[in-house]
This record gives sequence, structure tokens and C-alpha cells, in this order.
Amino acid sequence: MQRAEMIGFGILGAAAALAGAAALTRAGNGTRQPRDAPRLRSPRNAAVPAHLLAARKLNHSSALLALSVLADSGMEHYRGSFENRAMYTPLVVSLLSLAAGVHGGQDNKPSAHRGRDAIYLMAAATGITGSGFHLYNVMKRPGGFGWQNLFYAAPLGAPIAMLLSGALGAAAERLRDEPAREPRLWGMPAGRALALLASVGLVGTIGEVALLHVRGAFHNPAMYAPVTIPPVAAALLAHAACAPSRPDRWFTRLWLRCTAVLGFAGVGFHMFGVARNMGGWRNWSQNIFSGPPLPAPPGFTALALAGLAALGLREGETDD
Repeated sequence: MQRAEMIGFGILGAAAALAGAAALTRAGNGTRQPRDAPRLRSPRNAAVPAHLLAARKLNHSSALLALSVLADSGMEHYRGSFENRAMYTPLVVSLLSLAAGVHGGQDNKPSAHRGRDAIYLMAAATGITGSGFHLYNVMKRPGGFGWQNLFYAAPLGAPIAMLLSGALGAAAERLRDEPAREPRLWGMPAGRALALLASVGLVGTIGEVALLHVRGAFHNPAMYAPVTIPPVAAALLAHAACAPSRPDRWFTRLWLRCTAVLGFAGVGFHMFGVARNMGGWRNWSQNIFSGPPLPAPPGFTALALAGLAALGLREGETDD
């Protein structure tokens, strides 16, 4: 590869990271919910209760995951020639989940939208069903549940992104039905519940990324970043959920933002990985299938944004 081409992709990755950091900085302003004030202080959202703003952020996270699933499953199932007609299902459902997330991200109504809620539940069910199909694809191959098949058969972690998209969206709709002061989800304070959900989602995503990066033998040192930075974010979120609430977890917030930026930067690195294949982007129609998956890294961004929404609620909660 030409040196100029390598520099170009490096600049692209850096620009994506900076753009993501700027967006996160703007999005993070005014998300914290003080203990004595259930409403936000920023001028734009002065009349919006904090739990509704958190719900909107969860809708955005769900939409980003749905977009990732739509692009990834579209590419991979096209490569599989849609051998099974069920392979069209995640495309349709992820498109619906994407539309629901975009719509919900603009909705300040303090009640769940039943249409969106139904779509999110369908997305979660699709993710669970897809996991069963992918597990069957692994097990039917010679050698069954072994490293070779885990590396090259249908990825077990891919449908989990669809499940997480549905789960985050459904949580957003449940959150809208809660009172502005001390909202609760699944029998616990909403911030705690959402922090646990985002933490578990990060752990699952890390497992899938680790598997694929082991397959790639970590040939680029940057491949260690998504298996070192997000685990710390997951641990910090779990600690925020289980430990007594504090009004300002600035380090957790900073680390979540770094994790979100990692998702933006990862797209640039994966584009560089595609360009390293024979023919580079001139042979894009083949290399996007043989190179690292372009839609995968934004999953970290989506879950980090969900974690930031959870943290904003958790910092204002009083423990039971």
C-alpha cells in the first residue's frame, strides 16, 4: 500500500474520533439529574424531565445498534445468498427498529409509544431466535462447537446486537411511563437497572470482538484497544450500579466517552483493514466481505451512550 493511502486512512480515523468526541461533548451537557431537581437545566431541554431525556438517548442507542445490524446482516446474509428465507428477517426488523429509534429520539411525551414498544419487543425476539439459528449453524459443521467453527461459521454474537437494540428501546419506552422523580425499572432504580443492562451488553460485545481479533492474531497493535478499553467501561458501569450512588462519577463518564469514541475510530481502522486487501477500495465489492466488518465498531458507541444515559440517572438517585 502507498504511504499516502495509509496516512489518508489514519487521518480519516482521527477525524471520525474527533467528530464523535465533539458530538458526545454536546450530548453530555445537561444530562445529569441533581438529587433535588428532577428537571434538566440546559436551555434547550429546560422543560424535559431527566428520565425522558434518558429515554430519548436510549432510543438513539437502539437506533445505532439497529443500523449496525442492518448493514452487517445485509452484507453477511447477501454473501450467504440468503440460502434460508429467514435470513431476510433481521434486515426488515432492524430497519423497523432503526425507524423506531429515530422517532423515539425526538419524542418528549411522558408515555410509552405502543407501536415502538411492539417493534422493540419483536427486535429482541428476533435477536434470541437468530442466536439459535447461528448456534445451529456452528453445531452442524464438522467438529461442532470448536474454535474453527466459532471463527468461521455464523457469528454467535451478531444476533445479540439485535437483542440489545430491542432491549434498550423497550427500556426507553418503559422509562417514559415512570414518574419524573425516582423512576424505576424492573423493581430497582432506573439508573441502576440501565447501568447493569449496558454493562452486560458491553461484556457480550467484547466477547465477540475478542473472538474475531484472536482470529486476526492481533496483527495490528490497535486491535488490543477494543478488548482493553470497553472492559474497564463495563466494570465501572457495574460498580456504579452496585455501589452507593454518588453525585459525580466523572471518571466513569470520561471512560464511557472514550469507549464511544473508540467506536467511531474503529470504523476508520476497519476501512484501513479493507484497503490492505488486494486491490484496496478499487476492489471494494469483494474486499468489504473479506476485510474487517465496517458496521461492527459503532456497537461500542451505542452501548457507551446508553451507559452515559444510565449514569446521568444513577448520579441523581437515592438508594433503597
